[in-house]
Amino acid sequence: MYTIKSYLFPEHLEEAYELLCRDPKNSAVLGGCCWLKMGRRRIRTAIDLTRLGLDQVELRDGYVDIGACVTLRQLETDPLLTGRFGGILGRSVEQIVGIQFRNSATVGGSVYSRFGFSDLTAALLALDTRVVLYQAGELPLEEFLSQPLKFDDILVKVRIRDDGRTAAYESVRRTSTDFPVLAVAVSRLGDDWRVSVGARPARAARARAAEACLARGEGAQAAGAAAAGELSFGSNLRAGGAYRRKLAQTLVSRGAKACMEGGDGQ
Repeated sequence: MYTIKSYLFPEHLEEAYELLCRDPKNSAVLGGCCWLKMGRRRIRTAIDLTRLGLDQVELRDGYVDIGACVTLRQLETDPLLTGRFGGILGRSVEQIVGIQFRNSATVGGSVYSRFGFSDLTAALLALDTRVVLYQAGELPLEEFLSQPLKFDDILVKVRIRDDGRTAAYESVRRTSTDFPVLAVAVSRLGDDWRVSVGARPARAARARAAEACLARGEGAQAAGAAAAGELSFGSNLRAGGAYRRKLAQTLVSRGAKACMEGGDGQ
C-alpha cells in the first residue's frame, strides 16, 4: 500500500513541473494511476495532470499528436487512429487487462515509464514517433527509450508522423489479458521498413538487420531470421530466452508479410 501526503491538481504545465522539481525523489506525476506500482511507498506530493487538457488526439502539422493523458481505450476508439497505420495502436492495446483498466491507463504512463512489457511502446517504435517532454523538448522515441529511467521531467505528448505507413502488430500471450510473452510491430512506407520487438523481456528495440533485409527485398522469412539473430532475449516467469527468439522469427515474418499484403496483421 502507498500513502500520499499531498495530492495536487496544477493549473498549467509550468506549475506541474515546478512542483516536481521541488522534490523529484518524493513526488509522483499521475494520470490514470494504473501503472503506479503497489508497495509500501510514501509519496510526499502527487501531481495529477488530468485537468491540463492532455487527453486529446489531434492532427497537426503533418503529425498525429496524442496527449499524455489519452487513455489506452481512446487509442482503440478514436477515429483519427483507427483509420491510420493499419489500426496498429488499437490492436497493440486491445488485450491489455480489460476495458475498465484501459479506460484509466494512459499513454503517458505507458511510454514514460519505459516498461519492457509495453505493447504500446513496441507499436510506437515501429512508426516515426517522437516524444515531447516539458523540459527536454522533442526527441525521437528510440532515443528516449535508450536513456536511463529518471522521473525528473513530464511527458506532454507523443507525436507520430502522419506518413501513410502500413503497419502490423503481433504478440503472443499466455492468457488473453496477460502481459505479452513477446510483442512485434512492423511498418512499411515504400522501401522504408521499421521492425520493433518488445517484451524480450527488455524494452522494445529496433531490429535494423531485419529492416535491411526487407529493404533489399530478401523476404519476410529472412527478416524474421535476422531479427532473431541480432536482438537479445532474456528469460522470466512467462518464457525462456530461447523460446522468445523463436517467437521473434515467426512474428516478424508474419508482420512483414501482412505489410507486403497491405493488411493489418490479422
